[in-house]
Amino acid sequence: MNAVPLSVLDLVPVSSGSSSATALRNTLDLARAAERAGYARYWLAEHHLNPGVAGSAPNVVIGAVAAVTSRIRVGSAATLVGNVRGLQIAETFGTLTGLYGPRFDLGLGRSGAPAPGTPKPPSLAPRADEVVDGLLVPAPFDLRIAPGSKFALQGELLGRVPGDVERFDGDLALVRELFAGTWTRDGAVVEAPPATGADVELWIHGSTGGESARVAGSLGLPYGANYHSSPGTVLASVAAYRAAFRPGVLAAPHVIVSADVVVGRTTEEADELAEGYGPWVHSIRSGAGAIPYPTPDAARATPFPDDAAAAVRDRLATRFVGDAGHVADRLEVLRRVTGADELLVTTITHDHDARVRSYELLAAEWARRAAVGEPA
Repeated sequence: MNAVPLSVLDLVPVSSGSSSATALRNTLDLARAAERAGYARYWLAEHHLNPGVAGSAPNVVIGAVAAVTSRIRVGSAATLVGNVRGLQIAETFGTLTGLYGPRFDLGLGRSGAPAPGTPKPPSLAPRADEVVDGLLVPAPFDLRIAPGSKFALQGELLGRVPGDVERFDGDLALVRELFAGTWTRDGAVVEAPPATGADVELWIHGSTGGESARVAGSLGLPYGANYHSSPGTVLASVAAYRAAFRPGVLAAPHVIVSADVVVGRTTEEADELAEGYGPWVHSIRSGAGAIPYPTPDAARATPFPDDAAAAVRDRLATRFVGDAGHVADRLEVLRRVTGADELLVTTITHDHDARVRSYELLAAEWARRAAVGEPA
């Protein structure tokens, strides 16, 4: 029996010809559909200054999602430490728990530029593509933040400075102690209601085999690894987490791994729905800011330069596109190779109804296989 839960990662994409307000309403509709379909978690990502992504305030949207659902766990993947202070993070999730009950997942991620001279994780060292037991692990993509890019501008507007990523350990400790009601100043416990005593599930998210993986493992916390955004480093990320793991919050390592998927009623329909992903993801990686997601016809009619295609080759090659059976097969390979305890899927199409249907088709196929114990 396939007992690995599926969950949803939502970036709140904005389609061409639409608006951020419509994208946000679509998120609430998708969340209701995901709960009906049996997904375990509904997580929101954080992106800024992107016309094609309305998920800039995930901690606000989380509350809206919780208000229109009743059972599915809701959370962030990830709340970026450094963009907001630890006290605010703890109080926000304590407030959400007070309003909607104990079904929130606080995913924390490191962000920002490291201090000058900080060595890169070994997982970013150049190498060729690899196929590991049927899973493509492409050459790692090293994102360099160019001056004048939207990445640099958001850092400026959020008050980021080189090296402030090193605050992560301290802010993480603060959040944990505020939830536990054990944070002290001058020998006295300082409470921060409604954070104090809030039953919030804490996760750490990372893309490389670097500090995030080490911190999550050393504290015995669950870990989120990104195959969808950094497929070339996912195995190093998971391995570093497991190597660093010491019993803490959890007695054993627990990993969720993300994947980009598009499911259609047929392979041909899925291929059609998947059009436009290359230019869209390139607009993010290039630092220009996400474009509104194009229609398939517009994507085909707009030339996509070879150098741009090469810059997102790893993302295109590792997106699982097809009918429900094919995508479920690929997810099973990802689960087997990474040893994932859970899988997190993200789907982006121009048409909202098609996006909802993609999640529904995948959930139905996953549940069918679990019910009959069908091997992949």
